Amino acid sequence: MRLYVNDCGVVCPLGQDWATVARNLDLGRAAFTLRDDLIPGRPVRVGAVGLDAPAEGSRNNRLMAAALAQIAPSVATVAERYGAHRVAVVMGTSTSGIAEGEAALAALRRDGVWPAGFDYRQQETGSLGAFAARFLGLSGPAYTVATACSSSAKVFASARRLIRAGVVDAAVVGGADTLCKMTLNGFAALEALSKTVCNPFSRNRDGITIGEGAAAFLLTPEPGAVELLGVGESSDAHHATAPHPEGDGARAAMAQALMDAELAPEDIAYVNLHGTATPLNDAMESRAMAGLFPPSLPCSSTKGMTGHMLGATGGVEAAFLWLALNPATSTGFLPPHLWDGQPDPALPPLALVIPGTPLPTGRRLAMLSNSFGFGGSNVSLILGRV
Repeated sequence: MRLYVNDCGVVCPLGQDWATVARNLDLGRAAFTLRDDLIPGRPVRVGAVGLDAPAEGSRNNRLMAAALAQIAPSVATVAERYGAHRVAVVMGTSTSGIAEGEAALAALRRDGVWPAGFDYRQQETGSLGAFAARFLGLSGPAYTVATACSSSAKVFASARRLIRAGVVDAAVVGGADTLCKMTLNGFAALEALSKTVCNPFSRNRDGITIGEGAAAFLLTPEPGAVELLGVGESSDAHHATAPHPEGDGARAAMAQALMDAELAPEDIAYVNLHGTATPLNDAMESRAMAGLFPPSLPCSSTKGMTGHMLGATGGVEAAFLWLALNPATSTGFLPPHLWDGQPDPALPPLALVIPGTPLPTGRRLAMLSNSFGFGGSNVSLILGRV
């Protein structure tokens, strides 16, 4: 069964609607803010979203609501056609509403009582899927995937299985993650945060920059401009936080996605790299790429503009592919790679996209996006222009 990504909503440091995001993405605009309230005694740059619209439960839900609102009319049409009980909701997150828990704990220590309105369920990992279903008025299966940094890309595979099994006829997929002290301090403790901003695949890379965002998609068998061509998943389980040094799991996910899409490596026009700018991730991903794709394949890590949005990053970066592939949203350029331009001589070379690089012409457009989570929970998605 062929499945199509019929609509997309996105909120990230580059903007709060797809037109703004597409424009800033093509211009190669980094969107980082200096914050001194996240890590004690250490200002840090983050990819923040300037959004505080009301929504139930948590700021994570607020970002998700902003993305869902962009596709709500399309979802309503599909729900009317198939029935609200025949549309699934599969969301990905890792931080959920932890920021609300942090604020409530600080209030408890200060005042001696929990603040009014705080509910432990605000920070439950599974709350995002339930919230999205309520927001859209859907009553089909609704759940949350939490596989760290691959969470909101894994949802495409989960939803596709539900549709192909006949459990539902369509699905809303996506995910959200928001800035919180727990993740910033955790990565700082791992000495994985950049001292400035992330510098993917540079010889000078020194760690990640954290961001936040949300993305939502409508996945149906009804033909549209962008098709979900292939999904590849792997779990190399090499280490709790470090990837396999040779990129075995990453390469397996990409190869499986190609096989699933019935495409050869040379059929891919562009790859959105996971590209976190940590020494180990970029080393293994460049080796995995070199073991599968020609060195001339255009690729980039868009985290140099947004930061690493953790559980939301897979969904938001899939949205970047959707924006580039969809004739109604594409500005005709590939997502660029922002860095200092100093390649690491120890790594296989990559054809990193410079700003203003046009989409390839004279060929069918198929693009791949990588998302690799802690513990080796990997996924590669292939989207294509119909």
